[in-house]
Amino acid sequence: MHMSITFRQEDSNSCARKTATNEESLRKITTTLALKNEEITNFICCQKQSLENLEGNSSRVQEDLETEFSSLHSVLDDIKDSMVTRIKQERASRTYELQSQLSACSKALESSEELLEVANQTLCSSEADDFTQAAKDIKDSVTMAPAFRLSLKAKTTDSMSHMMVDFTQEREMLQAIKFLPVPATPEILVSECQVCDNTVMVQWALPEPDSKIDHYDLEYRRTNHEGPPRTREDYPWMVVEGIRETEYTLTGLRFDTHYMTFRVKACNKAVAGEFSELVTLETHAFLFKLDAGSAHQNLKVEDLSVEWDSCGGKVIQDIRKDKNRTNQSPMHSPARTAMNSPKRVPSARVGRDRFTAESYTVLGDTFIDAGQQYWEVRFDKESKAFAVGLALRNLGRFDQLGKSNASWCIHLNNWLQQSLTAKHNNKARTLDCPIPDRIGVYCNYEEGVEWEFLSADGSAGAQCRAEQPEEEQWYQQLQHQPYLDPARTNRCSRTLPH
Repeated sequence: MHMSITFRQEDSNSCARKTATNEESLRKITTTLALKNEEITNFICCQKQSLENLEGNSSRVQEDLETEFSSLHSVLDDIKDSMVTRIKQERASRTYELQSQLSACSKALESSEELLEVANQTLCSSEADDFTQAAKDIKDSVTMAPAFRLSLKAKTTDSMSHMMVDFTQEREMLQAIKFLPVPATPEILVSECQVCDNTVMVQWALPEPDSKIDHYDLEYRRTNHEGPPRTREDYPWMVVEGIRETEYTLTGLRFDTHYMTFRVKACNKAVAGEFSELVTLETHAFLFKLDAGSAHQNLKVEDLSVEWDSCGGKVIQDIRKDKNRTNQSPMHSPARTAMNSPKRVPSARVGRDRFTAESYTVLGDTFIDAGQQYWEVRFDKESKAFAVGLALRNLGRFDQLGKSNASWCIHLNNWLQQSLTAKHNNKARTLDCPIPDRIGVYCNYEEGVEWEFLSADGSAGAQCRAEQPEEEQWYQQLQHQPYLDPARTNRCSRTLPH
């Protein structure tokens, strides 16, 4: 008798899909658990650090308390010694006065008693002649006796009531001694904070008004993590001290991270309070660099700067010639030097050719296809000519900015007479405005793909919309703009050095 076993073969594709689904689920769970473990680890490190800080802070404040009480005891001892000394001096002075007066009275009394004894003896004498002369002498002596020149009014009293003390008020003050009142912890009002144009305005409030607040200290730190603080951050805390109001605006920032973390504390004249809860604000920014791989060979590109390089084409030609030479050592070849140069960074764009011929152009390394972006371009006013603008992806390697319908630009000509011109599709319109220090470019996809070229000081600019099908309609909308619209709060600035 044979045992038969039947295996049911499932569809291999179904098994593969289930396996992939299980792997994806397991990967998500593992990732979530790893992130949670990292948060717990960071929290444990923070708690351990808090314990260490607690021990140190407790010892420090206890030492300060003992020092203050020692100082208070020292002051009380000094005051006590001073007052005791005054009592002793007053007692000595009055004792001297009383003893002096007592001594004078005793001497006067002795002199008077001697005169009385002589007078009694004279009265008892029977000789008339001797009595007359003796009486005269006694009379003269009594007249000049100290008892008649002595004042019987006391020079001082025995009262020491003026040295009495009553420390009831001081005792109440001592009994009122307590720890310094610590300012309340402020709360950052996230809904009132604003982030725009490389500027962050932070606003906060106290739970209750406190007239004893002297100032606030604001700290902020750039970060790429939205969650709680990590054990090791890439950027340090920056401090702004002595803020008198409940808000502060940070200007001139560079949004090169995704977030900024803020905290604030209140300070009176004696002590600072606790920091507020950390608040993380997202710093929207359009970050890009210049794509050196797309640059014309006569342009020298370094990250965010570009300048004319008259030797660029000659270097490339020399490299090509040297590649054809077989008798030259590779270690000393100019081609090796050029490849190591940071000015010739390989392009990040796949399939993008360098601009050539008379198209002295370089592109940014990031496409714009949504949202609102704003950046500024600084330039050397001694430049003979340059243009800044926007282009579609189909801009040809031989096309100059503004010479085709695939690009828009502001062109500065400085050869004979300064002129600022808006160009598109090989047509130009001169802008009647002074030459600015920098040019701002604003690209808005939320309102029908609108571009604005503005002088960054708000003096003038040009505006165009890509949604207009005809060139004449675009020219009708080319107009002067007196300032940057402050209502557009989502703009993020990017400044180029040249």
